[in-house]
Amino acid sequence: MSVPRIAILGAGIMGTSTALFLARGGARVTLFDAAPVPLAGASRWNEGKIHLGYLYAADPSLHTAERLLPGGLAFRRLIETLVSSPIDQALSEADELYLVHRDSVVDADAAGRYYETVTALAAAHPEASSYLTPVNGARVQRLTQAELGAMCDTTQITAGFRVAERSVSTGWIADRLVQALAAEPLIELRMDARVTGVATGPHGLRGPLSVRLGAGTEGPFAAVVNALWEGRLAVDASLGLAPPALWSHRYRVSVFLRTTRPVTVPSAVIATGPFGDAKNYNGRDLYLSWYPAGLLAEGHGVAPPSLPTLDDAAHAQLADDVLARLGTVLPWVTSLASLTRTRRIAGGWVYAEGRGPLDDARSTLHRRDRIGIKREGRYVSVDTGKYSIAPWLARTIADDLL
Repeated sequence: MSVPRIAILGAGIMGTSTALFLARGGARVTLFDAAPVPLAGASRWNEGKIHLGYLYAADPSLHTAERLLPGGLAFRRLIETLVSSPIDQALSEADELYLVHRDSVVDADAAGRYYETVTALAAAHPEASSYLTPVNGARVQRLTQAELGAMCDTTQITAGFRVAERSVSTGWIADRLVQALAAEPLIELRMDARVTGVATGPHGLRGPLSVRLGAGTEGPFAAVVNALWEGRLAVDASLGLAPPALWSHRYRVSVFLRTTRPVTVPSAVIATGPFGDAKNYNGRDLYLSWYPAGLLAEGHGVAPPSLPTLDDAAHAQLADDVLARLGTVLPWVTSLASLTRTRRIAGGWVYAEGRGPLDDARSTLHRRDRIGIKREGRYVSVDTGKYSIAPWLARTIADDLL
């Protein structure tokens, strides 16, 4: 029996996870990416929230929560399989806080009811014990005014809730996935290779496919998986596949900060709208964001818009702006200035099937249920939707193709 040769486009967490599952199932995989190394973009530089659905209180239908929940619960089990080691070192240390802003598109009482419903869904799921920390028996705790006052500006934050959700250090995960790729003999890495399209042969999408690059064409491949992030729609279009009705590309950056000594600060999300969040992974490595300051580009074309060119001074000013704005809501952020060993402003593209400002409850960006896998013959295009469900989608794709 011949060994199938499969092309994966995009070496983020989606493409990397798919490549590893396929190779371990016996396929020969060629992994293409325009970056010089795998996992160099949004999959490395994001907050690492392993979603159970709490962020999407503006989707009271629960469709988004129900879509994200299985992948979030399975994340630890699948990623530990991929990196062949426990991920305890990468986990945030405490349950996350959702702090309801006075300008939230969902009021505090409605948000609390939504968090209770999501918690019940998670606790009743068959994989409830598989999450980063078990969520069977989880409860939502509403913070007292004294607890709120000790951590945030209560003129801006109207309520706070402690929920059974955690995050992972995406840099830690990325490093282990890169090691796993290097150790897999059936995976060929093709970095610095910008894919411009996919070509069919005499049998169309039901026959072998080739990958178009700037320097020519490679193939044939038994199947092609388009796991690109900002480039996915353009490659789909090369095969005549129509994009969704609405979509948007955004480029966001945040501050990745390491302190000189351990700090006791919470992991918190300011909800629901264009606000910010903070992640404390291990007491010294933190992620800090403020959405309006970190949003550098936004567009609605098939290809994303151009990025502004920033020098070192502009990067430093951008980091100052993010921390200053977040610090008006979470005053403890300002105290990190004297404890900072290193800080870096970094991020990546965000693609979403939706559009509209996040301060509008009608924005379709408040829903992320229209995500997942589309297959046409031997061509697979996947909208990952969220970092947290990538390994789960990858396992599904690999099972299907093998």
